[in-house]
Amino acid sequence: KSHNQLNDTAHGVRMLNKDLFNTKFKLQIQNILIVTKHYDDTLIFITAELLEHILTKYVDVSVYLEEKMFFKNENLELDEIFKKCCHSQEDIENFKSRIKYYDQDFIQKHNNLIDLVITLGGDGTVLYVSNIFQRNVPPVMSFSLGSLGFLTNFEFENYHKSLEKLFTKKITTKLRMRLSCIVVRESTNEIIERQILNELVIDRGPSPFISNLEVYGNGSLLTVAQADGLIIATPTGSTAYSLSAGGSLVYPEVNALCITPICPHTLSFRPIILPDSMILTVKVPKDSRSTAWCSFDGKNRLELFKGDKVYVRASEYSFPTVEAKKTEFIDSISRSLNWNRREPQKSLGHLLSGKNKSKY
Repeated sequence: KSHNQLNDTAHGVRMLNKDLFNTKFKLQIQNILIVTKHYDDTLIFITAELLEHILTKYVDVSVYLEEKMFFKNENLELDEIFKKCCHSQEDIENFKSRIKYYDQDFIQKHNNLIDLVITLGGDGTVLYVSNIFQRNVPPVMSFSLGSLGFLTNFEFENYHKSLEKLFTKKITTKLRMRLSCIVVRESTNEIIERQILNELVIDRGPSPFISNLEVYGNGSLLTVAQADGLIIATPTGSTAYSLSAGGSLVYPEVNALCITPICPHTLSFRPIILPDSMILTVKVPKDSRSTAWCSFDGKNRLELFKGDKVYVRASEYSFPTVEAKKTEFIDSISRSLNWNRREPQKSLGHLLSGKNKSKY
């Protein structure tokens, strides 16, 4: 029967998805790209320590540093590393040949060359990696050196052990869903495409009028949003702007589109979670009082004119993060948001008098 076959296929897809998220594999690492804030002196010193360890411990690995850090930061004292770790001029030349630099153009042309990305910073540094890798992304290992840490689940104090495990054992990665956002201009037919990890935000910008946005799902009108703006977030982005606007927390392995209004002018416009199979279209209607503005993970802000559309769908380019441990998401929201923290409920025994406590 066809309906039985459909049910069996759906179950098989769910099991395949479960197996995919639990698969362990061994990384073959030859090229590591380190991403950090090139203007933060503390992080530069930490980068130098990590660079020295990798060059000394893993002799077949090359390390790519950002061009601005490589050429312009005097605190990245490569000569000191050479003096400390090298015993001959030949060793120095070998170290120099394994330290390379990158810029955004290099990433766009040679993104498949990188086997592993290491970030030193906070969640913003991880978002920067998503921004420069607009297509395929290598596994990302993020060390927590920022304020909040929803995406940075490795402690830098343990980087020796973390890297040793990464090089010698099989690992699990979380394939975090990204969104593909395509802006289509009505007047010029110009097309702008971005892959985002957290959220697309469409808001009223400097206009004194509320946004008037038509929202379509698979071509059918879902609603007209009259609000300060609209957030379309991934599960990864559910802990960011969407959460601040009243959206729900969503587990990273759940593939979904999260729509959260920003200060809607109605009491009934609640956040909604849609399936990742849906293609959303957000349009600025021609009778809108003003234009709108959109941003992609908080960057590349641009104006949407009347008649312009933004198409949003699940991206084919996921964002793989190296898993520190199975409970890292719950740990992160408990640590950063004090999720469900309260005083434990006391038993009724503490209300009894001293005379009756022994009986109780």
